[in-house]
Amino acid sequence: MTETMIGVIGGSGIYDIDGLEGAEWVDVASPWGTPSDQILTGSLNGVKMAFLPRHGRGHVHSPTTVPYRANIDALKRLGVTDVISVSACGSFREEYAPGHFVVVDQFIDRTFAREKSFFGTGCVAHVSVAHPTCPRLGDACYDAGKAAGITIHKGGTYLAMEGPQFSTLAESKMYRESWGCDVIGMTNMPEAKLAREAELCYASIAMVTDYDSWHPDHGEVDVNEIIKTLMGNSEKGRALVKGLPERLGAEREDCPHGCDRALEFAIMTAPEKRDPALLAKLDAVAGRVLG
Repeated sequence: MTETMIGVIGGSGIYDIDGLEGAEWVDVASPWGTPSDQILTGSLNGVKMAFLPRHGRGHVHSPTTVPYRANIDALKRLGVTDVISVSACGSFREEYAPGHFVVVDQFIDRTFAREKSFFGTGCVAHVSVAHPTCPRLGDACYDAGKAAGITIHKGGTYLAMEGPQFSTLAESKMYRESWGCDVIGMTNMPEAKLAREAELCYASIAMVTDYDSWHPDHGEVDVNEIIKTLMGNSEKGRALVKGLPERLGAEREDCPHGCDRALEFAIMTAPEKRDPALLAKLDAVAGRVLG
C-alpha cells in the first residue's frame, strides 16, 4: 500500500481547488525547466492533493509553450500518484453538448512543436500508450461527476491539435467524419504520454465548451460563447474534483492496469552506455527502475 496523492492539472478556467485544508502554494524545482506555476498543496477529506494550473495563473502559457515535462516531473517529485487532467474542449458529437463532460480514454496526437519524452540519446525508452488513460481513475472521475449532477459521458477519443488557432472547417469535418474523434483540444498531448513515462495513473476530463466548426447550426467557434460555457464548466469541474478523495481513498494498492509499472521493461540502453547527465534528470521520473 502507498499513500494516495491526487494531482489535478487544471485547464482554462480552473485555477484552484475549493476547500483544501492547509492549502499552500509551493515552488517545485525540476531539471526539465520551470513548471507552469507554483503548485497548490493541501488535503481534502483526508487525502493529499496537489493542483497545478496548466497555463499558469493569469493564463500566461499557450498550449504550445506549456512546460509539459517540468509539470509532470514536478508532480512526481511531490509524491503525486494519480493525475487528473481537466481541460476545455470542442465536441464532434451532437450528444456531447456544451456543458457536458467526457471521460476521455483515447488520443490522436497531431501536435508537432513540443518535446514529447523524458528519454532520448543516452537513455532510450519505449513505453506503451495503447491504453493511455487509467480505467480505475477514469471510473472514479465518472462516478464523481455523476454524483455531482454533471452530464458526463464515459469513453471518447481526444484529437490533440497544436493550436493556438482553432480548426478549419475542413479539418473539423475530417476529424469528426473520417477519423471518428469525439472531442478536440490542445493540451492533453504530450501530457498523457509523459505521465505514462513517469509511471503515473492518468485520467482526462474534457469539459465541452463548443461544437468546434463542423456543426451546421453553430458555425465557427465563438470565443464569447466559449467563455460563458467555460465559467459554468469551472464550477462543475471543481465539484467533480471534490468527489475524488472519497472514491480513491488515502491509501492505494498497485495499479491493476500497470500504469505505475510502465517502465518495467521499457529502457533499452545498456547500463554502461547510459548518459550520466540524463540519468540525473530522470531521478524522479525513472528512479524506480534506474536505481
